[in-house]
Amino acid sequence: MSNVRSGVLGKAVVILAFFLLLGSFFYFDVGSYLSFQAFKKHHIMLADYIAEHYLLAVVLFGVGYAALVALSVPGALILTIAAGHLFGTLEATVYVVFSATLGAVLVFLASRYVLRDFFEPKVRKYIPKIEKELQQNAFSYMLFLRLVPLFPFFVVNIIPALLNVGIRPYIITTFFGIIPGTLVYASVGRAMSHILERDETPNFGLIFEWQILLPMVGLGLLSLVPIIAQKIKAKSLKNKEQLHD
Repeated sequence: MSNVRSGVLGKAVVILAFFLLLGSFFYFDVGSYLSFQAFKKHHIMLADYIAEHYLLAVVLFGVGYAALVALSVPGALILTIAAGHLFGTLEATVYVVFSATLGAVLVFLASRYVLRDFFEPKVRKYIPKIEKELQQNAFSYMLFLRLVPLFPFFVVNIIPALLNVGIRPYIITTFFGIIPGTLVYASVGRAMSHILERDETPNFGLIFEWQILLPMVGLGLLSLVPIIAQKIKAKSLKNKEQLHD
């Protein structure tokens, strides 16, 4: 009985914390600070702070990024670009990949065990499009979805939890699958000095240009090789059975 009460209390605490954070995000209009205009206005101050408090800045960035992903609110893209400018391409890629993976795991666990009724309506329309492949070939298809941005990031975070995908393949495919896209946007941030000097706006759609997207699609297709091989093998066995009949 005490275990049941502890479980109910734990879920209540998680739900309360989630909605307090989500409410704070909108009440304090945090989204307005996660824009290119805000970054352009404050980037010098941020660079000075990082120079003086590097480790603390990395921790604050990681916690903030993970929270954005866990809450499934917008802002991660501009944070990735800003990190590339402020930390450097490789450093930003490392910080973003670890933080985004942590946030994705948090929303995965919340979707599966605590906030299923909250998240399911938000992604329900996407489920029929990927349910079959995700249930039959979770690892390969998850890696494909991470490499190729066919669906919004938060959708790919939540649906596997609803379809009972294992946490281990989820973590591995998330971590490695988001590296190429993160590297692209972090490199955009690294070249931000010229954009800021000219008062221009970065190309947020860069990842959808064929020079960038084509190699990522190639990697994505490579991840589908086990699925294709499995289908070919299954078809071959079926044809043999039909011949014997």
